[in-house]
Amino acid sequence: MGVSKTEIFTERQNEIALFAKVFGHPARVAILQHLFTIKTCVCGDLVNEIKLAQPTISQHLKELKKLGLIKGNIEGTRVCYCIDFKNWTAMKEVMHQFLDQDIPEPDCC
Repeated sequence: MGVSKTEIFTERQNEIALFAKVFGHPARVAILQHLFTIKTCVCGDLVNEIKLAQPTISQHLKELKKLGLIKGNIEGTRVCYCIDFKNWTAMKEVMHQFLDQDIPEPDCC
């Protein structure tokens, strides 16, 4: 397997790539949409809502949490997850700056 050489790119380029990666799987998009809809959730609810196995949901939650887009609180034997609005807002700003670049009229193709 090749090395990604992320160290040759800027911190911002790596950050944008990580955000893009987290949105690269429809299950993670569905999890985020569900969390926005109900404001808080437990893992079991996500399994029922998204129709994926609990270990699969847990892996996607781990990726979202690692990037800081969600946070989880332990309540007894359950973990409740919600959107981390501070980090979500910061991610939106980074992505907006990247996606809102003007494209000049092309001189090729």
